[in-house]
Amino acid sequence: MLFPFFLLLALPAIALAAKESTHDKLVKLAAGNNGVIKLDAKSFDLLTAPKRDWSASIHFTALDKRRRCGPCKEFEPSWVSVAKAWSKVPAAERDSHFFATLDFDDGQTVFQKLGLQSAPVVLNYAPAAGPRKSANPDLPITYDFSSGFDALPLAEQLSGITPVPIPYSAPINWAMWGTVTFFALAGALAIRFLAPVLRSRWTWAGLTVIVSLVMTSGYMFTRIRGMPNAAADGSWIAPGFQSQYGQETTVVASLYGLLSASFLMLTLVAPLQTSPTRQRAQIYLWSGVIMILFSVLVSFFRVKNRGYPFKLIL
Repeated sequence: MLFPFFLLLALPAIALAAKESTHDKLVKLAAGNNGVIKLDAKSFDLLTAPKRDWSASIHFTALDKRRRCGPCKEFEPSWVSVAKAWSKVPAAERDSHFFATLDFDDGQTVFQKLGLQSAPVVLNYAPAAGPRKSANPDLPITYDFSSGFDALPLAEQLSGITPVPIPYSAPINWAMWGTVTFFALAGALAIRFLAPVLRSRWTWAGLTVIVSLVMTSGYMFTRIRGMPNAAADGSWIAPGFQSQYGQETTVVASLYGLLSASFLMLTLVAPLQTSPTRQRAQIYLWSGVIMILFSVLVSFFRVKNRGYPFKLIL
């Protein structure tokens, strides 16, 4: 007669032992995998038990190559690094919140039960018992991915759910610093060797001439109006004076540049020739080039203005 009575008295102790054994099992699973519990359907039910006095952040993912989930692979390192940072928290707080991962291939029934159609997804389950008990423990909080897949916003957002803030600090980006150092050294060496070129007045004179030719050829006109490089039918000269294609600007700037160079050769280089024959040949040559280039410009003008009756050579 006394046995059932003692059994009834022992029920609370048995329940307490069962709860402790469940909690201890979760602690061991987390410690064995850098703070992340690898779940399946059975362990998911264990972690989200109705009478739990711990909280949990569960990462639902699909890392198998067959699933072709690029965002899952992109988010995984951030999740692991935040969970690893949480594992450094003192045991009193660390063991009251767990990080876990459930892959689709390990828990398809859980995905179906929760109605998850995509991945990655992070659901945060609040405690259902104890001092941190939530008013709606069966309603998980979904992590907002609007800040991207980086670890820092993840740690900041989950710190509002964990007992204490997650002590995450972003690792040093050695690749970025290496790239910055490389380009800084390359720039310093380039400036050292290019200093004579940058200090030359001819360099800046040439740049000034090029910019002037491009701007006077209608470059800003085409940029402001968003004109295409050429028409859909392949023509690159726009009729009329209210439109101009990008390729037309390039050709006009080149013609202006060649004309300028021809005049410089005719007025500066030809007079320096000591041989009368060579000087005469250069005068004929550059005069002919100037005539041909002007003929091309007049032809452009005739295309833009169909009623223009005159032409030079072409």
